[in-house]
Amino acid sequence: MKIAAFLPNWVGDVVMATPALRALRHTFPDARILGIARPYVAGVLEGSPLLDEQVLLSKRGAWRHRGPAIAWQLRREKIDAAILFPNTFRAALVARLAGCRRRIGYRLYGRGFLLSDRLEPLRDERGWLKPAPAIDAFNRLVAVLGCPNPGYRMELATTAADEKAADQVWETSRLAAKNEVVCLNPGAAFGSAKYWDKERFVQVAREFVDRRGCGVLVLCGPKEQELARDIARDARRSGVHALSELSGSGLSLGLTKACIKRASLLVTTDSGPRHFAAAFDRPVVTLFGPTHIAWTETYHPAAVHLQKKVDCGPCQLRECPLDHQCMKLLTVDDVFAAAVSLLSPERKAS
Repeated sequence: MKIAAFLPNWVGDVVMATPALRALRHTFPDARILGIARPYVAGVLEGSPLLDEQVLLSKRGAWRHRGPAIAWQLRREKIDAAILFPNTFRAALVARLAGCRRRIGYRLYGRGFLLSDRLEPLRDERGWLKPAPAIDAFNRLVAVLGCPNPGYRMELATTAADEKAADQVWETSRLAAKNEVVCLNPGAAFGSAKYWDKERFVQVAREFVDRRGCGVLVLCGPKEQELARDIARDARRSGVHALSELSGSGLSLGLTKACIKRASLLVTTDSGPRHFAAAFDRPVVTLFGPTHIAWTETYHPAAVHLQKKVDCGPCQLRECPLDHQCMKLLTVDDVFAAAVSLLSPERKAS
């Protein structure tokens, strides 16, 4: 049997799809499972046994050059079933052009005629899409193939190269000498509406160093290097470091995974790395502003979600058209108190 898993288009959503992928692997142990992924999420599942191979789609806007080629490649594979985790028309079209015998997805955005197995999304009494955990929606997809309930345990892996790079970060920064290491993740690929003020991250970093003696590592992707450097510099504490200043082998999702895996705690915006913490069973404090918590609920027992109620939200907008009160109302004291509630000897990184 050959299964094509069209992976979600967001880093965090790929992590939330891992219970469903694990269910596929356990239910069909002899199947060949291909992950169809965007290049920017490919690193999420590197080192994982859940996929046999990843096939990379083109970047947004250029799919007409790569989409038909992917469809032809999959057609040669003679795919028995395609699981469409993203709700895009494009994913369904590629699966249909590829001749996948079964194409399992949600009936959304006019793509129902491209699917063989059509699931109805959850809607409220008005017929609008109801905010509900993506992890539940993903689990429903694989149930169509007879998989038992996958549950909520997300899982990720790191490669030997990832761990070696993280070792270098810990040694160079002397984080290895700290009893507690807190990772801060200030970035948000979704848009500026998810950002928390840089100066508040600076203040939180100081609190961890001054009041708990923690080491602090500010995480970043390639586009957030300056932000991480600014936070580490403005904190004016020797125990605060920017990953962009320590990653000799370069920034990658794999390095970010390895750093979170060995951290005592993650404090993060509502972005992909918060799901890394859940997958590695690390405590995490997430700062929510414009987004519905329900969409990305992970059921992680060591998670605290912070969100202030405002009249205009959650708005789901990428950029705030008003005064960004949803994030401004989150205080340094709120965040530090939530973090301390999760830090305990039992949960220090091993």
